[in-house]
Amino acid sequence: MATSVSTVTTDHASRYLQQLCKHWSHKFEVEFNETAGKVPFSPEASLELAADTAKLILTLNVAKPEDLERLQDVVADHLKRFAFREELDFVWIPDASAA
Repeated sequence: MATSVSTVTTDHASRYLQQLCKHWSHKFEVEFNETAGKVPFSPEASLELAADTAKLILTLNVAKPEDLERLQDVVADHLKRFAFREELDFVWIPDASAA
């Protein structure tokens, strides 16, 4: 399993978490509240989200490392659409502890 984490600084973390989870709830069995969410894209890939007043933490888990970059781009592109009023910076860092 390959894992990467991106911490995105924003005052609207909870709003973006909820928007993204609601958006994907039409396709996936999404679980979320104001501060945490999980999107199971497939049995081999999932996204966990955590929000506080200053940041949104995105943790992406995939079974195939070759899928990681593509899913990072998908998640970032969707969030950028919801956050069109502000510029969000995504820096995905591999999480070696998840290996």
